[in-house]
Amino acid sequence: MNIKVAVNGYGVIGKRVADAVRAMPDMDLVGVADIATDWHVRTAAGLGIDVFAATHDARTAMQSAGVPLAGTLPDLLDQVDVVVDTTPKKVAATNLQAYRAAQVKAVFQGGESHATTGHSFVAQANYATALGRDSTRVVSCNTTSIVRVLGALQDADLLARARGVLIRRATDPGESHHGGIMNTMVPEGSIPSHQGPDARTVLPNLDVVTMAAKAAHTQTHNHYWTLQLNRPASREEVLEALRAAPRIAFIRMADGLTALNTTVELMRDLGRPRGDMWEVALWEDVLTVERDEAYLTYQVYNEAIVVPETIDAIRALAGTVTDGSTSIKMTDEALGMRREFLPAPVRATTA
Repeated sequence: MNIKVAVNGYGVIGKRVADAVRAMPDMDLVGVADIATDWHVRTAAGLGIDVFAATHDARTAMQSAGVPLAGTLPDLLDQVDVVVDTTPKKVAATNLQAYRAAQVKAVFQGGESHATTGHSFVAQANYATALGRDSTRVVSCNTTSIVRVLGALQDADLLARARGVLIRRATDPGESHHGGIMNTMVPEGSIPSHQGPDARTVLPNLDVVTMAAKAAHTQTHNHYWTLQLNRPASREEVLEALRAAPRIAFIRMADGLTALNTTVELMRDLGRPRGDMWEVALWEDVLTVERDEAYLTYQVYNEAIVVPETIDAIRALAGTVTDGSTSIKMTDEALGMRREFLPAPVRATTA
């Protein structure tokens, strides 16, 4: 039987998770819950998704606004095995007891603390430890990328420690009209920034320090890493370790992908839903290795990168797929994820 899934919160992440669930052959999206009365939930209804009111007050408002409702959140929870909570930061934690009372397993997002569930999740790193749990937390977009990339090097026994600088987008593109950062950059007020300690909730032995700043753009995050390796290594050896890991795609300055916006445009040209990029996009031709040090930079599409991790977390909690690599493959194939975004160049031949 397919896993019956609910999504509570139909915003930036919620709508993407809902679409991903509908793309999975082993999952059924029963419905989405929200409190909004605007175009967000009307879009869901227009897509044929059953909409539920997340609260009794919201039910009254949504009915008055003419939003077609299938019921309330308790009605939705009665029909599902797993709920994905994508409600705003700190709201989700208040829903945990309701999920437990309904005996529904719950996947939270990185805006909540590790203590909320006692388990933080990235599929390639710790899928097995999430099996059968009643809840887990998919870490944030930046933390997900850190675990994917640095975890790959750690798995290859190459990484000693990592020091990173994160240039973060100021706000999500759809919310830039609410205010943002213009003509400036705002450093985070403490070192390390929260992403390094957060990565250790998944990889406890990772020696990592992060610094971060918000910049005046809305399209994706950019990471810069200085890596101390365990031993002298070649550039190809580091690349091989990264290629062995899932959900890292390689881009090249030589192909004209020279800035964050160019990769975003590429996703649109590839026909990605909403222009989403679920992979970490790592600049292959920028990667530099000098004896026992490596330097690299990559791009993180903050609105989408956690979606495949969330799908895998659903399977892990439900216990329907016990092997992490199998779940990752299922998810990646259903979404159409890639290791290379462009076809290999055709080399000229001589007659």
